[in-house]
Amino acid sequence: MTFVIPFVLLVVSLDAEPRRIVSLVPAVTEMLFAIGAGPQVVAVSSYDQDPPEVKTLPRVGALVDPDVERILSLRPDLVITYGSQADLQAQLARARVPFFDYRHAGLAAITETMRALGTRTGHAREAEAAARGIESRLAAIRAASAGWARPRTLLVFGRERGALRNIYASGGRGFLHDMLEAAGGANVFADVDRESVQATTELILARAPEVILEVRSADILTADEAAREAASWAPLASVPAVKRQRVVVLTGRGLTVPGPRVADVVQRMAEALR
Repeated sequence: MTFVIPFVLLVVSLDAEPRRIVSLVPAVTEMLFAIGAGPQVVAVSSYDQDPPEVKTLPRVGALVDPDVERILSLRPDLVITYGSQADLQAQLARARVPFFDYRHAGLAAITETMRALGTRTGHAREAEAAARGIESRLAAIRAASAGWARPRTLLVFGRERGALRNIYASGGRGFLHDMLEAAGGANVFADVDRESVQATTELILARAPEVILEVRSADILTADEAAREAASWAPLASVPAVKRQRVVVLTGRGLTVPGPRVADVVQRMAEALR
């Protein structure tokens, strides 16, 4: 039987709550632990890093290379998959293994997904409390920034170290865009109906951001390294953000993960924009 809810598709049986969950989605792994379902997780993806408890769990591949044989050998009664993993989902369906089909969406989808996971895993009360906590913090951040002038902001989540090449920025759709807006910034690419924009220096000059905000989560930097990366924007001296020295590099795990730490990230963004 298949149930469709906003943002996620659940393929489930009417059995008891799952006791052996395999998660291929790091963001959802964090959600499971945040709602009290961590003890039910028996394996995670190759890229899972948080929370610390996942470090001792078996690894079963990821988005493009799921190890189906290993997954099935663990006898899961629920597998967390990405929406694009149609082949894996078909194999799980043939093996009669329920799956939770996760799809990235906007900021609101994070707490919606947490609630859905809570219902599915037997932790509805804990999930509701965790989701309400996140929503309450986000509401407080929005309220605090309500009277600010909203700076036109370029939100960069990918770039070559020490160079202005292969720059990837948030477009006007998706959780990164929503996080920036919640923090009090105005996305310079809000009119681009995509989650990401490959931004050339010419395009950045044309958009003239007042703040450049970089988030580095895969490439963790020291304070000195972050300062050097901020200085990499010096060649674009005519850009208002560079001219006024409003280039901020945030670094740390979880900054680009649409999971339960999202309010912490929005708070850091808000502080950088003040």
